[in-house]
Amino acid sequence: MSHSALPPTSIAATAFFAALANDTRLRMLMLLLREGELCVCELTGAIGVSQPHISRHLAQLRELALVADRRAGTWIYYRIHPDLPPWAKAVLRELVAGLRGAAPFDDDQRALAALANRPGAPRCEAAVD
Repeated sequence: MSHSALPPTSIAATAFFAALANDTRLRMLMLLLREGELCVCELTGAIGVSQPHISRHLAQLRELALVADRRAGTWIYYRIHPDLPPWAKAVLRELVAGLRGAAPFDDDQRALAALANRPGAPRCEAAVD
């Protein structure tokens, strides 16, 4: 089940760019764009901030309909909302291309790849305590 306050086609450009202007949200979006779908514990482990911090920013992205979620057992996975307007998808594609090789985005990608216990384990232990 996916939750969002606004339909993605109605996102205002100012709200979209304001969401991108936050470091944590931008880093999460870059990981989601590269990986397709991640759970909170993977985002927490990759970015190195607390779970409540990640969850708060994911809630903001979900309210703007920039991300969608789905539940699979005890896991909730997040992805870029598939119904974003074409202009927003184009901006995100350009961001991924333009930020390739840049810190902290590549550092986050390496940290994600190095996580030992990703979903599929009985309990996600990728999170930073």
